[in-house]
Amino acid sequence: MGNRGMEDLIPLVNRLQDAFSAIGQNADLDLPQIAVVGGQSAGKSSVLENFVDENPQVGFQTLMPTALPLPASGAEYAEFLHCKGKKFTDFEEVRLEIEAETDRVTGTNKGISPVPINLRVYSPHVLNLTLVDLPGMTKVPVGDQPPDIEFQIRDMLMQFVTKENCLILAVSPANSDLANSDALKVAKEVDPQGQRTIGVITKLDLMDEGTDARDVLENKLLPLRRGYIGVVNRSQKDIDGKKDITAALAAERKFFLSHPSYRHLADRMGTPYLQKVLNQQLTNHIRDTLPGLRNKLQSQLLSIEKEVEEYKNFRPDDPARKTKALLQMVQQFAVDFEKRIEGSGDQIDTYELSGGARINRIFHERFPFELVKMEFDEKELRREISYAIKNIHGIRHVLGPGRVLQQYPRLREEMERIVTTHIREREGRTKEQVMLLIDIELAYMNTNHEDFIGFANAQQRSNQMNKKKTSGNQVIRKGWLTINNIGIMKGGSKEYWFVLTAENLSWYKDDEEKEKKYMLSVDNLKLRDVEKGFMSSKHIFALFNTEQRNVYKDYRQLELACETQEEVDSWKASFLRAGVYPERVGVSGRASETEENGSDSFMHSMDPQLERQVETIRNLVDSYMAIVNKTVRDLMPKTIMHLMINNTKEFIFSELLANLYSCGDQNTLMEESAEQAQRRDEMLRMYHALKEALSIIGDINTTTVSTPMPPPVDDSWLQVQSVPAGRRSPTSSPTPQRRAPAVPPARPGSRGPAPGPPPAGSALGGAPPVPSRPGASPDPFGPPPQVPSRPNRAPPGVPSRSGQASPSRPESPRPPFDL
Repeated sequence: MGNRGMEDLIPLVNRLQDAFSAIGQNADLDLPQIAVVGGQSAGKSSVLENFVDENPQVGFQTLMPTALPLPASGAEYAEFLHCKGKKFTDFEEVRLEIEAETDRVTGTNKGISPVPINLRVYSPHVLNLTLVDLPGMTKVPVGDQPPDIEFQIRDMLMQFVTKENCLILAVSPANSDLANSDALKVAKEVDPQGQRTIGVITKLDLMDEGTDARDVLENKLLPLRRGYIGVVNRSQKDIDGKKDITAALAAERKFFLSHPSYRHLADRMGTPYLQKVLNQQLTNHIRDTLPGLRNKLQSQLLSIEKEVEEYKNFRPDDPARKTKALLQMVQQFAVDFEKRIEGSGDQIDTYELSGGARINRIFHERFPFELVKMEFDEKELRREISYAIKNIHGIRHVLGPGRVLQQYPRLREEMERIVTTHIREREGRTKEQVMLLIDIELAYMNTNHEDFIGFANAQQRSNQMNKKKTSGNQVIRKGWLTINNIGIMKGGSKEYWFVLTAENLSWYKDDEEKEKKYMLSVDNLKLRDVEKGFMSSKHIFALFNTEQRNVYKDYRQLELACETQEEVDSWKASFLRAGVYPERVGVSGRASETEENGSDSFMHSMDPQLERQVETIRNLVDSYMAIVNKTVRDLMPKTIMHLMINNTKEFIFSELLANLYSCGDQNTLMEESAEQAQRRDEMLRMYHALKEALSIIGDINTTTVSTPMPPPVDDSWLQVQSVPAGRRSPTSSPTPQRRAPAVPPARPGSRGPAPGPPPAGSALGGAPPVPSRPGASPDPFGPPPQVPSRPNRAPPGVPSRSGQASPSRPESPRPPFDL
């Protein structure tokens, strides 16, 4: 091309491909290539054979895409990516290897595969090209090919030609109707503007006598924006005779120079010129994509640069690094622990309670509910407190290992062991302290407590229920709940918006609270747990009436369901504030008989004075137990926080590091995980590959002048499924229905202007004598030497007149020039 800077761009892309292939990385780069597309037996592979001097075999068919970079080289050999390092100097072996690889991937039934065969051919006789030879489009299955082979091939072609960075080399044979070219149809579909399509006309030497493709090659008939280039491939006789590429190119050159219709185009025809055009178009295309390619590489580099900085000076055996890393990880673990407990961490779980929020729920929702639900005896109280402490012990599990700790699995295991051991020790101490608090409460009943109502006020305790009404309709909680025990015949389980106040429980159709469905009074209501159904994933609790009445319509209890146990616990705590207490379960696990059968019969048989005394004593007991409950609810969270959580936090800050140092070999603790080492190596390799790719692009002078894009042409013919045969007359059949009578006659060319007037006056009465035989005129008055030159000038104007073909060329069964 005479432009060395432009020629260096294609090796640049090949080096980029090699850079990423060598490290096993995929940079997701849509690199520019040329896809060779055409119908079966259109001559696609033969065009490539002229590039690399690869002799075909009869019956050989392209069944897989072949990525074919053609770098110029002093030696002549080929390499396959799947046979890396092996050089093929005999191109017969190359052909056999392509067949063998095709059979390995697609089988022996002539199937197809979208996986490309990567073949690189080095030769001093080729320019730098990267082509992808695609299977030919076919209509009829061959051998054991599936019936939908046509659509499989089309889908495979689309994977390549739909890429914006792919140039399309549309190969069409000259001896068939160009308007029906499969290659041009596909190109028009994916490249309607024609910016990526280059037309190639093959088999020019096999056209019917008297026809030529001059108007097509001049881009006057069925034009493309980038035009057409004609080539002449080796015939089967040449292949059988082992005709080499040099002789084939010489014969091709002679054909164009000697053919009267093509000799004025000889400098723009043939395989060498096609190579130059392809190289130029591809380098222009690459030059246009380099800025975007550079930006994409820079974005990828920036995305990993921060992480790579941690690895650049990484030395696994450096003791100073290990000591520093150990200290940093312990400090980070202590900070993360504190943040999770306080709820100030930067990683927030949006699906469930964790850390300090989970502890808070246990302290202020779950634990008070359990205290109210249980029978107030020492044994049960100790059991419930032990249960609560076990829940608090679960904080260790919400502190998942951080990303840094995952790099050193042995260090993580040792830290978990030390912290877990300490938590277990503190757990025992905390249990002892909590039990001590219970024993202290049991040791002395302080009837002078300021919150104790005393005997004077005990009789007024029955009026305390009215206090609840003084709060009016104060809302305690709102939220969605599902009514679970509505029958399937009545619509099944439904979700409603519930509003709980100190006096009643209401539910609405939605949270706008406009359409109220029902309202329950909370008087005489209690709670009980309900086991989940076999197919249900929801957590259920029920409300029931202590007076054995229906609580809702025909239902003895109202079953309410939540998505999580945390929601259930929260609702239970809200019901406690509304005075709805849980059902008290005896030792046997069944509800007490008082609540099971009601206490009305016993109370009605009691003496009124005794009844007042029982109520007074009950009020006194309730008053004092409320004091005990309040004290335990206040002191137990403080005790646990002081003896377990805060102590563990202090231990991590001050003593964990010393315990790790006393464990023994520090090198063993700081052994890096295999996954982390692999990730570091991959990240560093990707980083260096990106740097190298940017360096390669930076070394190329992209300021060279490229060939401008040709102007648009009228290619609307590609949108028509069927084109009149008259438009294809120079390369296919003429229009016999209109010119049939004029084909056989021959007339002496006595009139010099005879070849010119017919296009303008084809309908005149003198039409029969027009189809003369130029160059064979016996007329002594006409100058025979000038006859060939006139048709040479006349045909270019013919295609511009739509529907009027030149009678001197299309109507003659012979070439228009008879030299």
